[in-house]
Amino acid sequence: MTPAEIETFLKAPRHAVVGTNPVDGPPQLSPVWYVYEGGRLYISVGVDTAKHRNLRRDSRVSVCIDGCYPDFRTVMIYGTAELIDSGTPLQEEMRWRIIRQYHESEAEARRYAESTREERSVLIVVTPHKIISQDFS
Repeated sequence: MTPAEIETFLKAPRHAVVGTNPVDGPPQLSPVWYVYEGGRLYISVGVDTAKHRNLRRDSRVSVCIDGCYPDFRTVMIYGTAELIDSGTPLQEEMRWRIIRQYHESEAEARRYAESTREERSVLIVVTPHKIISQDFS
């Protein structure tokens, strides 16, 4: 895929699988929602999750975004993660934008946002160091 095709692919509301590094054992894999903007991935996660604990200790991250059948494209991102604390303007803005991207209407997004408001979350900002794409279509 060309850089422009990768950019277009990543802007669609797809599920991503994030891989983080636990202290021991195999990589921790977690499906997540994201927003891709300005060459970075923005992912909102709960503070009590394994991926958050792992990234606090080791900022290396892998992300796989799959087109899902019958779209045979995939993008893999390898990079580092920066954690933005709960309650900061960027964290709040991107949390809303991520939620909104994955809901059909503003009303649905607001209901979901309200239902999860009590769960403290952080923003993961992934800066890619390597991007690999595949197109088997």
